Amino acid sequence: MTNSGAGLSRRAFLGAGAALGGLVLLGPTRTGQARAAAPFEPTRTVTLGAGETELKLLGPDGPATRILAYDGVPFQTLRVPRGTRLKAEFVNGLDEGSTLHFHGIRMPNEFDGVPTLTQPLVQPGGRFTYLLPLDDPGTFFFHPHCDETGQAGKGLAGVLVVEDPRDPAFDAEHVLCLKDWRLAEDGSFLPLTEPDGASKAGTFGATRTVNGAASVELTAPAGGHARLRILNLDSTRIMDIGVEGGEAEGFEAWLIAVDGHALKPVRLDDLPDGIWRMGPAQRIDLDVRMPADGGTVTVGDYRASDIYHFAAIRTEGQAAKPRKGPLALPKPELPRPDMKKAARFSFTLQQATDAAVKNLALPADDPLAKALIDSLCVGSTTYWGIDAESWPAGNRRNLPPPLARMTTGRSCRVEIRNETRFPHPVHLHGHAFEVVSSSLDRLPRHFADTVLVQPGEAVEIAFVAAPGDWAFHCHILEHMETGMMGWFRIV
Repeated sequence: MTNSGAGLSRRAFLGAGAALGGLVLLGPTRTGQARAAAPFEPTRTVTLGAGETELKLLGPDGPATRILAYDGVPFQTLRVPRGTRLKAEFVNGLDEGSTLHFHGIRMPNEFDGVPTLTQPLVQPGGRFTYLLPLDDPGTFFFHPHCDETGQAGKGLAGVLVVEDPRDPAFDAEHVLCLKDWRLAEDGSFLPLTEPDGASKAGTFGATRTVNGAASVELTAPAGGHARLRILNLDSTRIMDIGVEGGEAEGFEAWLIAVDGHALKPVRLDDLPDGIWRMGPAQRIDLDVRMPADGGTVTVGDYRASDIYHFAAIRTEGQAAKPRKGPLALPKPELPRPDMKKAARFSFTLQQATDAAVKNLALPADDPLAKALIDSLCVGSTTYWGIDAESWPAGNRRNLPPPLARMTTGRSCRVEIRNETRFPHPVHLHGHAFEVVSSSLDRLPRHFADTVLVQPGEAVEIAFVAAPGDWAFHCHILEHMETGMMGWFRIV
């Protein structure tokens, strides 16, 4: 085995991004270690080009904002059938390095899109090809994994819907992408991060949108079932999603999937406070049965006293044939961990400072020991950590050692403890884990790729370990970039 990145100078390492991007099918695709290319016959090929476009976020009569998007389409949505073998060629049209991470997808590790850990940074004008087996149906998305506060903060994200022919037939379906923006009155961007925000709950945007507009009006037939795919694509904001239909006859709403994965339908009214709390990067699918006698259903974020009603669904067209109960999705076909034989791990989310960061390093013979993280992909200072370890910041750019070493195919139970004053949506790359329990007893058992851990809470997740070097981090982007990120090595 040869080491493709361990002996490179920083200049050579950074310049390798564009060159290696076009050789994914032919040679080493990992920054740290070579791997033989696995057989892959694509059934769908797309090109995703990152660049600027304009969007009137301050209203139709307001100034336009230069945002970032893929192929010039804000929140571009790709729809593919389950079982698709997707070949996605990323073209970096930005003036800085970037990558493409398909969030929530179980994939070969070399296509996970994390600079230094799984691939070189793709330089301006460069390309990188991702080969993705899409075997899990559901609602997913894609975004950069470097300078996320800057790039995703300016809108660089797209939606991936993997459709399942076994799904029940809904009478309507709508995709709703929620995101705040930090804008000045002239439509330009305010600073996307500030120290007071990064060290606390995050730096919030005041311009709230759904699909790039202040709100949307949707339709569904009277008595029909509308499927809502709701994505929290914000950098910071935690949202309490609820649905209201008044006392209209027949109206009901159920949670039917979390992070794309089906669960036994749960009435929203049976959840605490009648809402589902979701942090950045989390997604839910709702089944909303429309009032039988007409009327309007509203969907909103109820976390603040000033409720943000982002969607109104009014009845339109011929009434649908009544169907009893929710339209349940097929059960997920995912590796199920053996809870009795699982290896146990525990990680604590903490606040930290540069002075308290452990100066740890990989062993000298590790393929990634000499690889440097690009300065664009680290924050300027440290505010957060996991088990007293923090992702590099400032001038520290050596990849830290893994938080844990696990064995491929082994069941793992991971406790995530939050000892901070703020909630953290914690994401594990490359896996769909089972949310087993919450010390606050507030979560149904379900599969997910991101779990929101409240202050003082301990949440246990479980999964079957897949081979690779997988990132594990808070998805409040400023928290991730200022320390709350690590990785698991699974061999």
